[in-house]
Amino acid sequence: QMLQGCDPFAQTQRSKLQHRRARINQQINKEMLMRAGAENLFRATTNNKVKETVALELSFVNSNLQLLKEELEELNSNMEVYQTDSETINVPMIPLGLKETKEADFTVFIQDFICEHYAEDSSLYDKEIKELMELRQAMRTPSRNQAGLELLMEYYNQLYYVDQRFFSTHRNLGVHFHWYDSLTGVPSCQRALAFEKGSVLFNIGALFTQIGARQDRFTTVGIDRAIDAFQRAAGAFNYLKENFSNAPSLDMSASSLCMLVRLMVAQVQECVFERVMLTTRDTHFLSQLHVAQEAARVSDVYQLVQQTMSQPLMKDYVPFSWVSMVQVKCEHFRAVAHYHAAVALLSADDDEEEDAQKAFLQFYVNIPAGPPLSHILHDPEKRRKLGKAHLRGAVIRHEEALRVHSLCKILRKMDILQDVLSLTHKLSLEKYSELDHEDDFDETAEAPEIKSHTQQKPDITPPNFSTVQVKDIFHRLGPLSLFCARARWGPVRVVGLQWGDGGLGLTLRGDAPVLVAGVVPGGCAEEAGLREGDYIVAVDRQDCKWAKHGEVVRMLKSCSDRTVEISVATLHSHDTQVS
Repeated sequence: QMLQGCDPFAQTQRSKLQHRRARINQQINKEMLMRAGAENLFRATTNNKVKETVALELSFVNSNLQLLKEELEELNSNMEVYQTDSETINVPMIPLGLKETKEADFTVFIQDFICEHYAEDSSLYDKEIKELMELRQAMRTPSRNQAGLELLMEYYNQLYYVDQRFFSTHRNLGVHFHWYDSLTGVPSCQRALAFEKGSVLFNIGALFTQIGARQDRFTTVGIDRAIDAFQRAAGAFNYLKENFSNAPSLDMSASSLCMLVRLMVAQVQECVFERVMLTTRDTHFLSQLHVAQEAARVSDVYQLVQQTMSQPLMKDYVPFSWVSMVQVKCEHFRAVAHYHAAVALLSADDDEEEDAQKAFLQFYVNIPAGPPLSHILHDPEKRRKLGKAHLRGAVIRHEEALRVHSLCKILRKMDILQDVLSLTHKLSLEKYSELDHEDDFDETAEAPEIKSHTQQKPDITPPNFSTVQVKDIFHRLGPLSLFCARARWGPVRVVGLQWGDGGLGLTLRGDAPVLVAGVVPGGCAEEAGLREGDYIVAVDRQDCKWAKHGEVVRMLKSCSDRTVEISVATLHSHDTQVS
């Protein structure tokens, strides 16, 4: 059964977005072609008048390109389309849009290869070629669910067979694969099948980010699904980084994939924090310390993402809204950590227990100056002061998160994010105001840095390609170990054999395909031109490339009363062994 892509004309919010992306990609492509032409003319001409006109044209094209790239950035930053439809408030996650690709028709190239390399009538494989083309067309618009992932995985796995069957080191198939950069829309074109495979793998990762972002993270089931999706996205990008090099587009470069892996890991860590919040129902000292350390861990991993995004190649490439969102989350979760530290210190529950004291002694990165932490724990006034310092730290960080948020036009449009930042800021401010007594003459100290810790370290789940089993579409060409692009076959010879007193005068060995192991000197097989080492590919025009030894013997014996027509081919060389 053929897996289908989404209807590309369906008027859903997401398909409209993909449509606009595709249109902008085409316009960028057109402008870049114009720019290349103008640059060539500028270099070639010696006429100053022409140079001036071309320079003007170039500045116009460059300005158009800049506008198109800005428009595409806004689309790529449209996180809300990919978020959950739930009514509950969650900080939005960053999903990736899929890489777009042009239609590609391999029909003529595969037909030529079948004729020339396999010496077969290519029209016999029209059905297989059509099936491959339909699969490629469908995977351009995968649905945002398990079926969409399976469709991409099916095409990816099928490319293994396409590579073995039709891509030879001696000859290029001549197919051009066109893909657009996921973030900038800049087109890239290569004839290497590895580029096609890598781009499909990138889209598997991107689809996982969209599935993760759409989960309702107000239930533990939804959070676990989001964690699984983001870990699999990280795994896909990491696999791509380790197994595909020299990609022509920046989104598939090592620095970009490293950034995406870190971003996914940070989003997993954020989901882990959300689950801790969902399952922590009390405000006890120990519980609140754990929550604070989980929030500090989220802030730390987003700090790592921020560092990766500021690397030279990435600085001007990553959308400004992503950089802003990561910075906002750094500040926001650091503020949340300070807030819960304050709640722990200001809680009135009895924390004389050994566990609580032990946890508090390991709570900070560095032991703060002043009285020992064990003394602070038993002195209500000292606890209040340290709690107030944490609240002040929380308010400052919340205000910074709001400031960064306000500088980004795209984030300002995100009401959900605005609501979360404002609400948490308000909570910290109210609690701080309650403690800010007029007679409090001591200047509030700076809160010590909280040591981050997590109950669950994110995993990078590598792609499991075996989950989608595929059958080689071009199975009929014969067993892949021999009938592949790397094997060089002589032309198929048809010989007629007549049974004599000594049989056919040959011995056979092996299965699929059966090998002529020996030819009796002076026998009818030798006279007909059969040679040791020939492979039998058909008997009486009936294909037997997949036939077992016994089947071929039976077919030959059934013709004992007449001349039997045997089609044979000689394997001249085999470049590399196919696994």
